[in-house]
Amino acid sequence: MDEQRRDGFIEQVLKCRTASGRAELGQALSAVCVRALPDVDGAALVFYIDSRAQELVGASDPWAAGIEEAQYTLGEGPGFAVVAARAPVLVPDLSVDEVRWPVFAGAARGEGLAAAFLFPLQVGAILLGTLGLYRRRPGVLPAEFVSEATLLADLVAHKLLLQNQRMGQEERIWLETSYQDVSMATGMLAVLLQISLEDAFLRLRAHAFAAGRSVLDVARDVLDRTFPLDRLTD
Repeated sequence: MDEQRRDGFIEQVLKCRTASGRAELGQALSAVCVRALPDVDGAALVFYIDSRAQELVGASDPWAAGIEEAQYTLGEGPGFAVVAARAPVLVPDLSVDEVRWPVFAGAARGEGLAAAFLFPLQVGAILLGTLGLYRRRPGVLPAEFVSEATLLADLVAHKLLLQNQRMGQEERIWLETSYQDVSMATGMLAVLLQISLEDAFLRLRAHAFAAGRSVLDVARDVLDRTFPLDRLTD
């Protein structure tokens, strides 16, 4: 990568404003990735704590956000592989690589996803989450593209971590938005049904998949008492 292009990436990331809040920052950083990299149709940033606690920091558009939500609801996909390996996961043709994540691949292809390229958001030993780059057509990435995407992931990770450190203590928990509802609903089910947190979350996820809904939507129904809990006893 030439020095001028590298400096351009740094400038674009630094220009993303933080005053509007973390959601706007995540969206702005995702949009930078789409503009900066060739042949990328959508991008999304996700923080991972564990399989039950994830947070969509931002996405370039609803389509990319939906791809991330599908991974979370189905419990499989390249994002989980990145976190496990702490390394990029490149899927140039989802139809060929479908055997790795059969349920996710089927759902994502139905939404028009053909290729996915995910990179770890990592600062030193700290793994924050993933940068997902999504494309509607298949195709292998050139080495220069991988190098540029890796640099962008590093820049974005540092930007997010720096912003987190600058926030007040009461705002510092990044995982304090929508997916907290999932954790609360999981805990409620675990207590009421006298099962483990893992089993409670699996029941939420299984019902969401069977109903064609997101885990987040089902969790909110549980918290609002609009979902009959006896439907989750089996």
